[in-house]
Amino acid sequence: MGRRKKPRLVPEVRFTGIADKGRSVGRTEDGKVIFAEGVVPGDMADVLVRRKKKGVLMGEAQTVHEYGEERAEPFCQHFWNCGGCKWQHLQYDAQAKYKEQVVRDALERIGKVEVDQFFPIKAAEKTRYYRNKLEFSFSNKRWLQPEELNTEISNKADVLGFHPAGAFDKVIDIEHCWLQPDPSNRLRNGIQELAIGQGLSFHDARAHEGFMRQVMFRITTTGEILVLLSFYQDKPELYQPLMDAVLARFPEINTLCYCINTKKNDFMYDLEMHTYAGPGFVSEQLGGLRFKVGPKSFFQTNTHQAKALYDTVVDFAELKGTENVYDLYTGIGSIALYIAKHCKQVVGIEEIPEAIADAEENAALNNIDNTVFYAGDVKDILSPAFAEQHGAPDLLITDPPRAGMHPKVVALLLELRAPRIVYVSCNPSTQARDLQVLSPHYRVRKAQPVDMFPHTHHIENVVLLEAR
Repeated sequence: MGRRKKPRLVPEVRFTGIADKGRSVGRTEDGKVIFAEGVVPGDMADVLVRRKKKGVLMGEAQTVHEYGEERAEPFCQHFWNCGGCKWQHLQYDAQAKYKEQVVRDALERIGKVEVDQFFPIKAAEKTRYYRNKLEFSFSNKRWLQPEELNTEISNKADVLGFHPAGAFDKVIDIEHCWLQPDPSNRLRNGIQELAIGQGLSFHDARAHEGFMRQVMFRITTTGEILVLLSFYQDKPELYQPLMDAVLARFPEINTLCYCINTKKNDFMYDLEMHTYAGPGFVSEQLGGLRFKVGPKSFFQTNTHQAKALYDTVVDFAELKGTENVYDLYTGIGSIALYIAKHCKQVVGIEEIPEAIADAEENAALNNIDNTVFYAGDVKDILSPAFAEQHGAPDLLITDPPRAGMHPKVVALLLELRAPRIVYVSCNPSTQARDLQVLSPHYRVRKAQPVDMFPHTHHIENVVLLEAR
């Protein structure tokens, strides 16, 4: 880490590309590399530099003197404060172009990995209202707009929305969010109104008090709705009237759940979930398969692009129907179940037991009988003895978290020597790191970026490796 110095203004920086975490990259007059937020490639702006990291200046744009040709007008009124959709001020075609370049740079320039075929990015057809899941926070402090600072306007207000970056104790009063389809906005605004009307206190993250904490919505492509409410105290006399009112106002809700979170952090998915109304899950359709999705289920949040991603896996897998397939980091088994009809057997491994329970239930729901799932850490379960028990893999699929594969798992892959590996990644940097270790023994035949999250810097990438 570089030392923090007093912020200084660097004038008239021209930006030419995209850098780490969606920042734009440019150079100062004396040739120093500078990363900044608030600008897009082609812009020229003054930048307030706050720190230096590994020789790179880091800061935020102050005054933009010239706008680049790829700049767009943000369509969300909360864009400059929210930070959830970092690239709304960049045309979507340009977003896709730069995301593809990020993957190319990670694999070829940084990872020094040779790719035989690098396919153009699969851009998203839907760039608005594409998420099936969103979480919002209740707060008794509203985030003030810049023009409201240093005025008599108070931030004391009960709001339901998103935390801006770096403000865990304040929330933007979201009027309309463009990420999730109807009735998401109507649900959020209605629940906020009902909670205020019943005199329920909103959470204070600093004082650790206040009854209302969070709400999560699942709205599936089949039109079903799951609502999960999080409360700070287990007081039925407070939450039952609220949930009855929510059901009365929104009879289209299929499942209403709640949890009690007395912790200091907002993470809900390690808590016990209670079903208040409905079956406790909603149904989602993906590529001819039906999935039960509960309040804790991990499921791709962009269903439309998930199909594009999984179709790429099927295409790269080149299955003939006789293969023994391992699916590492299988989650609820969505990829395993998606490819099951194309092979002889799929063996899935996942660390979270609840996800494995979902995988087994969804296999039964879709009458799939050639899958078997194991709960546990991949690095602890995968071994030569495991392969001897279940048969050596003809194809190995791996879809690890952002941190990539554990070094022990990479070593085990080299030991198992599956003829082919399909590596799905949500972080091209850690994928490139793992491929670099595998590349002396595996040839990278194909790479396919897939954009799952328009208006953000996040990008998925699928590669096919063949044993040398």
